Amino acid sequence: MLSRLGTLLQQAVETREPSVDLLEAFTEHWKGITGYYLEATDESTPARQTDIPWRLKQMLDILVYEEKQRPAGETGPCLEYLLQHKVLETLSTLGKAEYPPGMRQQVLLFFSRVLGQVQHPLLHYLNVHRPVQLLQLSGDRLGSGTEKEEVQFTTILCAKIKQDPTLLAYILEGKSILNEKRAQELEEGAEHPPGAATAASSPPRRDSNLISSLVGLCKSKKSRMALKARENLLLLVGLAQEAAAACLVRSSTLCQLLTGHLCDLYSAVPTCTDPADVLTLERTSWRTQGDAASNGIFPGKESLAAFFGWMDFLDELVMGAHPVVADALTQAVEEKFFQGILQPQLLQIRSELTVLNATAMLTGMVRQICAPPLLHHLVLFLLGPDRHPETPGDSPHPLRTQLIDRCNHLSEEISLASLQLFELLLQKPHEHVAHSLALRNLETRGYLQRSPPVPDERGPPELDPDEDGLDLEEDPYFTDGFPEASFRMAKKPLPGPAPPGKGQVSEVVSSFLCLVPEEAKTSSCMEEGGYDTYIHDALGMVQACRASAAPWGWPHAPRPLDTCPPEGVFYEGHFLKVLFDRMSRVLDQPYSLNLQVTSVLSRLAAFPHPHLHEYLLDPYLSLAPGCRSLFSVLVRVMGDLMQRLQRVPHFRAKLLLVRQQLMGLVPGEQMDHMMLFKGVVVLEEFCKELAAIALVKGPPEGPP
Repeated sequence: MLSRLGTLLQQAVETREPSVDLLEAFTEHWKGITGYYLEATDESTPARQTDIPWRLKQMLDILVYEEKQRPAGETGPCLEYLLQHKVLETLSTLGKAEYPPGMRQQVLLFFSRVLGQVQHPLLHYLNVHRPVQLLQLSGDRLGSGTEKEEVQFTTILCAKIKQDPTLLAYILEGKSILNEKRAQELEEGAEHPPGAATAASSPPRRDSNLISSLVGLCKSKKSRMALKARENLLLLVGLAQEAAAACLVRSSTLCQLLTGHLCDLYSAVPTCTDPADVLTLERTSWRTQGDAASNGIFPGKESLAAFFGWMDFLDELVMGAHPVVADALTQAVEEKFFQGILQPQLLQIRSELTVLNATAMLTGMVRQICAPPLLHHLVLFLLGPDRHPETPGDSPHPLRTQLIDRCNHLSEEISLASLQLFELLLQKPHEHVAHSLALRNLETRGYLQRSPPVPDERGPPELDPDEDGLDLEEDPYFTDGFPEASFRMAKKPLPGPAPPGKGQVSEVVSSFLCLVPEEAKTSSCMEEGGYDTYIHDALGMVQACRASAAPWGWPHAPRPLDTCPPEGVFYEGHFLKVLFDRMSRVLDQPYSLNLQVTSVLSRLAAFPHPHLHEYLLDPYLSLAPGCRSLFSVLVRVMGDLMQRLQRVPHFRAKLLLVRQQLMGLVPGEQMDHMMLFKGVVVLEEFCKELAAIALVKGPPEGPP
């Protein structure tokens, strides 16, 4: 009974005067901390060896306990003391001064715990967000030994901002929104928009704040610290409120810091890095960047992984950011990095190695970038915004012209690297790539022969063999290896405004398969399959192109000729001209270059636009005088091949041996005409691939 009575009396005492005891204890601990600075004689004693950490812990426990004992939303005397006596501001000053040594670490821990464990909203108080800012001013010193505590502190701040995005203005700008509005009303009047007074009366950006601290921590050598800092940045830029996004852009150097670090990492890549190593580097993820860089196989891999990892982070940042932030960041990347650093490097012609390195790095960036806003700016930076048909010699966008010219460079390595760049560009889900490189010149179908209209006559046309021969650039080799009549019947247009063509799929497939003369075919001798071996890959490529082009609103049928304005002279455009020129030299080019040229053409042929399908995959087109198509280029190459066959002894046996070497079935050995034999193998395989693509795509819909 007595013990129970004693317990009740004790509870009554604690209930009647807890605030007095708690406040007294709280002030006693605070005075103990301030007293240390009056009594301490050894300034070198670390903070952790004093009673400061213990007293800070006691103050935190008191604040948490006091809050639990009071109704929700009510401020206790200890918290009021903390705010009124500027305890946090004093602590932030001591932490910034690092006295005693390690004090900043202790202050960061205390701030993080108070903000994290005290449920009462604090950051909107001037005496809280001002010391928070002051503490951040010394935050971006990597290797200072407080990175862990800084990450914890910034993580708490970001979590609080996510709960209440209006806090971002307090932490970044350091002013109460209410005070800003009052000052605005008193000094400038109601005609100015909110926030204008702030921008005019005080610098909108600070040298250091939460954003600069986070960006600094992103550079930490400790991968876990850097990862957490980047996740916090992702959280901030993804805030849905437009006011918070505008504040993030206006009141911080977010875009400048992120882009500046990208430029620094790009400049840090050694100039001696092998371009081939850049191209073979796997796509880097910023979340696993440290693991990828640790497996160093070649010099410069760590620098490359750091650059592409940061590029991947910016890509995800833009992908998940509010449109206001995404636009600002993308604009900064274009101005400072694309135009400021990349463009001068890509346009200069100082050395072959410089061009190769710049092209390889650009190819890696194209592979890395997926965010639509960033990809859009990159595509326009490389190809320009023009969408009207090209004219020969016209180069309104010098960088585009330079890059395409390099696909036909004297240096085989530069040509190969440039073609790889364009193949990767064509794989990106952006309509402007295909339009700028090819479709802009095919819109009016100027490559077709326009027959004079013959009213009310639909009978069989009169055949004119001489005129028929002119339809393919007066090519004397067009009918080599083919039944003459079948081609003449296929190539002769019917009277009327519409051209012929659109043979059955089986006829189109047969046309490509029959292009290579029997004497030059060797795949059957190797027990390899026919074109059907390409069907699986062709189906995957066509489906990928269809998926990318689905949102672009491309037509399902070619544009009717009667709605196409007549053209003077058809020009296929700079890019297709270079590809056709390269294809016409397939018998005299290195094997790797031929593979790359045919790979780019196959990618173009897989697109679902009816004009591209018609121009690249329809053998039955009636071409306008002076025009060429992919099929006509191949026909001319076959004519050249037929002549060369007669001049090379044992052609078929040697060709078969070269195919076996390419397949790794026999040891490689040098022989005469090696480049010619490899070119013939590429031709045969390319025709099989085109046949597979034509089969998978089927004929375009609608009338010609």
